[in-house]
Amino acid sequence: MGAIVGDIVGSIYEFNNYRHKDFELFSEGCFATDDSIMTLSVAKALMDCNGDYSKLSKYAVSVMQEVGRNYPGCGYGGRFYGWIFSDDPQPYESYGNGAAMRVSPVAYVAKTLEEAKRLSETVTAVSHNHPEGVKGAEATAVGTWMALNGYSKEEIIHELERYYALDFTIDEIRPYYRFNETCQQTVPQAIECFKEADGFEDTLRTAISVGGDSDTLAAIACSLAGAYYGVPEDIEEKAMTYLDARLAGIVSAFEEFSI
Repeated sequence: MGAIVGDIVGSIYEFNNYRHKDFELFSEGCFATDDSIMTLSVAKALMDCNGDYSKLSKYAVSVMQEVGRNYPGCGYGGRFYGWIFSDDPQPYESYGNGAAMRVSPVAYVAKTLEEAKRLSETVTAVSHNHPEGVKGAEATAVGTWMALNGYSKEEIIHELERYYALDFTIDEIRPYYRFNETCQQTVPQAIECFKEADGFEDTLRTAISVGGDSDTLAAIACSLAGAYYGVPEDIEEKAMTYLDARLAGIVSAFEEFSI
């Protein structure tokens, strides 16, 4: 739910950045973009495997296409749109930040950190098989798994600094940070939002305030924050009103599956 909330709240700011933290969370025009739809597709693929993750690549492709084709206008990038509607979808060396925004469900089923890494690469490499795409997804999955499994924020950040140098603050970069669709220039910023914030909502507001690819940056940051702090009930309930019956059904099923 963290990723979904971040995506929906950030959806209206992707091309109209708002570099402050004093905004209404669910404004007119908010909607579930490709970030939510692909996150839920990964969740459904994991469920379809029913514990046999040797089939995960196959299910990831089939479910992303099966679910994703119902939402052609949800904001896919050009190359990923082609992948969704291809009769023969192949990975295309992408390091786009879509790799990281959709990966969080693997952390909810992985029994170990190493399994979280393996599942992360599996669901990512079906499209985003560039090393930087795999890296961005793995960092997000690792942080989310650690947050779910009782690690302190200091321990989580220490581990994520193996992936990216967090040698900046949000206040420092906010004046000049611009839209960027790469993992290299989105995942570190999302991690820093989580690092600096003192709760779920503060992470969300910080992520929106930095600008850039707002919905995806917030989805990644809130994947971490949702796992670490939990998503406040009122925020989750409001976010669910933006999901149609198909997507809401996946949420409910995955919540039961991942217990």
